[in-house]
Amino acid sequence: MTVLEVVDESPETLAAWMDAQGWGDGLPVVAPTEARVDAMLAAWGGDADEVVAVLAPRDGEATPRAIAANAVMAGCGPDVLPVLVAAVRALGHEEVNLRGVQATTHPVAPLLVVHGDAVARHGFNPGLGTFGPGNRANATVGRALRFVLLHVGGGRPGEGDASTQGQPSKYTYCIAEHAAASPWGAYHHARGLDAPSAVTVHCGENPHNFHDMESETPEPILAKAASAMATLGVNNAPISQGEWFVVLCPEHAATIAGRGWTRRDVQQFLYDTARLPAGRLRAAFAGRVWPEWMEATHDDALVPMTESVDNISVLVAGGAGKHSCVVPSWGMTRSVTVPVDYPSDAR
Repeated sequence: MTVLEVVDESPETLAAWMDAQGWGDGLPVVAPTEARVDAMLAAWGGDADEVVAVLAPRDGEATPRAIAANAVMAGCGPDVLPVLVAAVRALGHEEVNLRGVQATTHPVAPLLVVHGDAVARHGFNPGLGTFGPGNRANATVGRALRFVLLHVGGGRPGEGDASTQGQPSKYTYCIAEHAAASPWGAYHHARGLDAPSAVTVHCGENPHNFHDMESETPEPILAKAASAMATLGVNNAPISQGEWFVVLCPEHAATIAGRGWTRRDVQQFLYDTARLPAGRLRAAFAGRVWPEWMEATHDDALVPMTESVDNISVLVAGGAGKHSCVVPSWGMTRSVTVPVDYPSDAR
C-alpha cells in the first residue's frame, strides 16, 4: 500500500492536494491521518485488509482500511464503519451491475437506505428532511460511499463516470427508514432478512416527489404516485426489469394502512395503475428490453412501467407533511439488502 504524506492539514492545502491527485468531490475534506483511520477501524474490529468487494470500473479492492480512510475524508463519525462496510458489500453483488451503474451516461447514483437498530445507534435521520441536509450521519455516510465509488471504484466524471449531466445525489444519497412510523414493519424484514440492522442499495435517479394533502382513502394518493411513475422520461420505460422504490411519508402510509391495505396491496395497485399505451412506448423507444408478453401486446393495450409487481418496493421515511416520492432505477440493476455486522460489539 502506498502512503502519501501531507504535512499541512489546512483546508486550502488539502483541497489543492486532492485536486492534484484527481480525488474528492470538490468539497473540503478531513485529512485521513493514521490516528483518525485507526479510530475508525476500532469500530470494525475485524481484518482491516480483507477484500469486502471489488468495485468497477477500476476493479479496485475495497478493504475496511480503504473504506475507513474515505469515511474520515467524508467527515463520518468514528463508529459508522460497519454500516459502510455493509453498503460496499451490497455494491459488490453481481446483480447491482456496478460497472454499468458507474459508467453509464444516465444520472444514476446508489441510494443507501439504513434500517433497524443502526438508525438510532448512529444518529441517522429517518424523519423530517431525511433526503436533505442537516444530519451528520445521513450526509457523511452517503458522501463516504461516493468517495469509495470515486477512489476505489474509479467512478470519476469523464474517466469512469460518463453521466451526461450527473445529479446532486452523486454527492451524497443516504436516508434512514422510519420503521417506527411504518404500519407494515421494517422493510428489510419484508425482504426476508431477520437482522437487527441492515442496509439497502438501490441504484436510481433523484427522488420524484408527489403530494396529496386531502385524500382520506388510498386510491387517490397512490394514483398520484402512479402518475409520477408513468412517464417516458425514465429508463424504466424501455427497460421493464427496472425497479421502483416508493418512499411514503408517515401520514400517507397511515391513511393507506388505515383502510386495511397491506404493503403488497400498495405494490399491486401501483403495478396495475402506473401504465402507458404500448404503442406510445414503442413510438418513443425503438430499443427496448421487454419480455415477450409485453412485446406481444397490442398498441392500444396499457402496459405496466415494470414487468413484475415484485419490482416495486414500498417503505416509509420522512416526517410531518403529505409529500412522498418515487425513485426509479437505472434499469439494468437490482437492489440489494444485506445485514450490518458489528464484529467489535460486545453488547
